[in-house]
Amino acid sequence: MFSRWNWVACGFSLVLSICSPDASGGLVQSCGHIIPESPVLALGSNFTALCILNESCLDFGNIYASQIIWKIKNRVVPKEQYREINRTVSSVTFNDTSSLATPLTCNILADGQIEQNIYGITVTVGLAPEKPKNLSCIVHQVSRFTYVMTCTWNPGRHTFLDTQFRLRYSWPGEIFPDCIPKDVNNSCSVTDIQFFVNTEIWVEATNALGKAESDPLVVDPIDIVKPLSPQNVSVSSGVLPTVLKLSWENWISGPVMTLKFNIRYRIVGDTNWMEVPSEDTASPRTSFSVQGLRPYTEYVFSIRCMKEDGVGYWSDWSEEKTGITTEDQPSKGPPIWRIIDKSHSPACWIVHLIWKALKPFEANGVILQYEVTVRDKSSLSAPVKKYNVTSTNHTLQLREGTYEVTLIARNSVGASPPSVLLIPASNSKAPVKNLRTLPKQDKLWVGWTAPNSYVLKYVIEWCLVSSSSDCIIEWQIALGDVQGIELKGIKPFKCYLITVYPLYADGQGSGQSVKAYLKQDRPSKGPTVQTKKVGKAEAVLTWNHLTVEEQNGFIRNYTILYKTIDGNETVVTVDPSKTEYTLSSLTSDTLYTVRMMASTDSGSRTGPDFTFTTQKFGKGEIEAIVVPVCLAFLLIVLLGVLFCFNKRDLIKKHIWPIVPDPSKSNIAQWSPQVPAKHNFNSKDQMYPEGSFTDVSVVEIEADDKKSFSEQDLKPFDLLKKEKTTSEGHSSGIGGSSCMSSPRQSVSDSDEGETTQNTSSTVQYSTVVLNGYRDQTPVQVFSRSESTQPLLDSEERPEDHAGGADSPAQRQQYFRQNGGQDEINTDRPCFERTKQITHANEGDLVGFVQLQISGQSSQPLGLGMEKNTQEAALSNVLQTCTEGQTVRPETVEENPLSVDEMPKCYLPQTVRQGGYMPQ
Repeated sequence: MFSRWNWVACGFSLVLSICSPDASGGLVQSCGHIIPESPVLALGSNFTALCILNESCLDFGNIYASQIIWKIKNRVVPKEQYREINRTVSSVTFNDTSSLATPLTCNILADGQIEQNIYGITVTVGLAPEKPKNLSCIVHQVSRFTYVMTCTWNPGRHTFLDTQFRLRYSWPGEIFPDCIPKDVNNSCSVTDIQFFVNTEIWVEATNALGKAESDPLVVDPIDIVKPLSPQNVSVSSGVLPTVLKLSWENWISGPVMTLKFNIRYRIVGDTNWMEVPSEDTASPRTSFSVQGLRPYTEYVFSIRCMKEDGVGYWSDWSEEKTGITTEDQPSKGPPIWRIIDKSHSPACWIVHLIWKALKPFEANGVILQYEVTVRDKSSLSAPVKKYNVTSTNHTLQLREGTYEVTLIARNSVGASPPSVLLIPASNSKAPVKNLRTLPKQDKLWVGWTAPNSYVLKYVIEWCLVSSSSDCIIEWQIALGDVQGIELKGIKPFKCYLITVYPLYADGQGSGQSVKAYLKQDRPSKGPTVQTKKVGKAEAVLTWNHLTVEEQNGFIRNYTILYKTIDGNETVVTVDPSKTEYTLSSLTSDTLYTVRMMASTDSGSRTGPDFTFTTQKFGKGEIEAIVVPVCLAFLLIVLLGVLFCFNKRDLIKKHIWPIVPDPSKSNIAQWSPQVPAKHNFNSKDQMYPEGSFTDVSVVEIEADDKKSFSEQDLKPFDLLKKEKTTSEGHSSGIGGSSCMSSPRQSVSDSDEGETTQNTSSTVQYSTVVLNGYRDQTPVQVFSRSESTQPLLDSEERPEDHAGGADSPAQRQQYFRQNGGQDEINTDRPCFERTKQITHANEGDLVGFVQLQISGQSSQPLGLGMEKNTQEAALSNVLQTCTEGQTVRPETVEENPLSVDEMPKCYLPQTVRQGGYMPQ
């Protein structure tokens, strides 16, 4: 414990000894130092540094050289590079200084615990300067009498050190002050120079690692002068249209230097300069006339100068000046061509003459007008037509034939040579062969094979093909000995129509055309496909051609790509001339997606997707199903109609039963108040025998049995006995009527009940047994032709004997007897009753009125005297032709009197079928 604190105290004392101020106010000397102090080292060389400890610190702090640690920029140097020379000195060696950095420090580990910096140095690594090279000097004329010499050199490699360059020059026996460059290390300018004296010039480079000098340059400054360019240059027109005169001033005096000149010129707008031959301007001068220029052309001129003997430097070019030559007559006639259209008049042409304006060097001035002469070569007597035109086109209407057109351009000086164009009646000459095109950078080369005949020249027409505007023709003339030409101004991705015509001395050949692109690209858009017709297994696709602006090249093919939602895509290639294609082998009732792609030589573009669904049935399949079904339906309907027509009565019975219409009942015509009186003669039969062919009788049922005496009911008792044998049959007298069901039987137990109506018709029959109300009794069996039942509403209360509340008045005249089922249902629908011919007219002492129907029987309550009923019933009973028996119902024992009996009026059939009231 004591030992550790002892080491801490020693280290603290060492720090204080290094850093604490002494009594004199300065710092105590450090415990060591490094040799060398801040060295400058050559890059890549060896270097050794020594750290020397002071003797004063050894005993006090117990520090030794073995405890020294070397560091480079806080990085410990490997101990393999250390060397302990003695107790106070330690060295470190670096074999390559390129890895050496600054600072280099010497540190000590006090008592093995605390590391303390003893000393540090800055190390600079660099290169010695190289020998400057390529020293050159030039004397610039700044003003008329001021010159400055500027020298430049190559300073060599970068030294990584502060290197100083000096330009030194001297005369023999005299050295001038050095010229030190400012901000640069490769040039310096000297103002104090002397001409006509050789001067030695050199460059010296110096840094911490050494010094280097360039090779000396010995030169007379007058031989390296660069004079000022000529000043105040002017250009004026000469006497001739091809000459311009230049004038200028020289700013260097003749005694100092004689000069030669260089003159250049160009046409305005052109970039190519032309020069006057050097031998023409080798002598000193201040003006010069430039010849061989183009008339009425603007030129740009510039001049420079240098020492006459050619030693030294050319001056800069002077300021550019322009001048224009005077006019001259045109050097050639304008190129002319024609476009022929058919006229509305027969055998006539509309001829559009077109020509190109002369180029400036051809026009030699301003063209004032053009003179057009047209001569009809088909008729020698035809007059020559002349036209003066200021534009570059003219339209004529000519009759079909051969014409010669002459064109002259005229300016202020004169007229051009004539240009001649022959317009033949037909292009019957041979055309060019093998017309072709080839892109060349930004130009389109057009080539052809010449015809066998001699050709004067060729006319090449071309125009930009457009779908929205007419083709505007441009043209160019080529000489007859060429077989190809380059067209300028052609745009990329545009289609051009090119036509070549050969022109002969006596006619013209027909034109050959070709379409061409300078450069192609893929189409701007893809085709839009639609369906024209869709079937079960096929679909007809249609599309429109892309416009020429959208194609951007030659369409080589169309590609159709179609697929189902989850299927693979199928690809079909189509010829570019097609606009319709049929897809086959498709799946019925399936959704397809189709798109179309157009391709050029430079790429493809796909159009939008289109979907369609194939039909579920093919052509004719629906008709094959619908037509037989319709025919079968019509056949069934026809058979149904025929069946209904055959069975119309049966259908009418079940579907349209006859509903009684009370308004048509004949009972409404009866007059119960005043019954008609008939004088029946017993000797004369009212109805001859055989006049009744069909009589129907119903059973009579009295509502009140007491209104009949026992004698009166005897006949009915007889009928009851026969019921067991005749049950299930209808009344013999009142058999089933036509269109009615067999009549139901009446039993003893259904007294007072209603029967079920089973027929839609009602027939009435009257049996007269006795006179009634002073009428002569007549034996009559009459059948009513009425089909209407007697209704409760037809009962007239004013005819009743009693009041409105009397039971007899409330009693119905006819009541249905229901509740009995018909036993015999096999009876025929139409059954005729037996004619009654044996009735004794004298035995009829009373009457019983009976009502029957095909379904039910209406019983009648009678209030007749007892003796009358007995006589009547005993003579009435007859047996029907079918063996049926009329069985009257039991009559109650207390019959009503005549006055108390309810009045009943029953229809009876007369000979004519009418009803006679009783």
